[in-house]
Amino acid sequence: MIPSGAVGDRFRRFRERLADENGHRPSVTTPGGDQAVRRSGEPPGRRRRRRGGGAEELRVPEAEFTSYYGRPILKGPVWKWDIAAYLFTGGLAAGSSLLAAGGQLTGRPALRRAGRVTALAAVSASAVFLVKDLGRPARFHHMLRVAKPTSPMSMGTWILTAYGPAAGVAAIAEAAGVLPRRGLLGLAGRALPSIGHAAGLLAAGTAPALATYTGVLLADTAVPSWHEAYPELPVIFAGSALASGAGVGLLAAPPAEAGPARRMAVAGAALELYGAHRVETRLGLLSEPYRLGRPGRLLRAGRLLTAGGVAGALLGRRSRVVGALSGTALLAASVLTRFGIFYGGVASARDPRYTVVPQRERVEARRTAMDLPSDRAEPPAV
Repeated sequence: MIPSGAVGDRFRRFRERLADENGHRPSVTTPGGDQAVRRSGEPPGRRRRRRGGGAEELRVPEAEFTSYYGRPILKGPVWKWDIAAYLFTGGLAAGSSLLAAGGQLTGRPALRRAGRVTALAAVSASAVFLVKDLGRPARFHHMLRVAKPTSPMSMGTWILTAYGPAAGVAAIAEAAGVLPRRGLLGLAGRALPSIGHAAGLLAAGTAPALATYTGVLLADTAVPSWHEAYPELPVIFAGSALASGAGVGLLAAPPAEAGPARRMAVAGAALELYGAHRVETRLGLLSEPYRLGRPGRLLRAGRLLTAGGVAGALLGRRSRVVGALSGTALLAASVLTRFGIFYGGVASARDPRYTVVPQRERVEARRTAMDLPSDRAEPPAV
């Protein structure tokens, strides 16, 4: 019977000879007295503790993030710029309905009229962008066959179905003043203000869901920088919707009636800037797509315009020109913010780093919490 120590010596000599034949450098003795083979020209690998108190170097290099047979690890979104525009017009419609409700409840007809007309125009544009993405109008109708609370797309379809007619009736009610006083049209003209009042409040009640469901929709995908930002995206979109609605009020209403618009601008800017700061700092590696390249430039420009628009709304409250410039800045900031968030998610889906590294970090964290050995460690030497 061969002693176990002799077997270990033979195996060690065999391993060293095999390493020499493959062109590797001879084995290197570690501080703990153990030996490990190191590839020539490679930097020292990570060390792993052994039972005997020593350590040996890992010979497996870190993996590079490449595609699989030329295909990306994650299939990116097929959405184009029209969906980014849809994100903006949906938020603009929601913010305009809230602005119109504020003007309606406080007796500001110019603010109410501007909000209702803009809401109808924006939701009509949203329908065009959505149908263009779906390919056929009938597909929108098919979404109404079921109501699935766990599906943001299904809920969004029903939200649009409830919001669109209400916003349309509220906007049509603004034409009551130009209808004849007698006959059927006169009867319709007398009934429209009350109907428009109820429809405007219904649209405003649905507006928060319309403003935020698109953020939930993006976060429900597998796109890394969208999915990880699920707490912040609805906040950013809500703030952007309020800011864009405030921009409409500052543009269309005289300074004496623009008080609700100024308050909306402050609230919307606070939510938008807070959410944008969070997605650019909280997500670690997944914050990079929101800071670099085109998304980073769009989001930085959006922040500057938002801050400038709010400052102009507060400091130039007596000037119609300053108010109009502030409203334009807020609307432009909302566009840039929506497009920046959209393109940031697309960029994170294209680079495999943003898929692989967070997955490895989560796996390592679970292993650490369960006190399991790392899957990167090499089996113990015989």
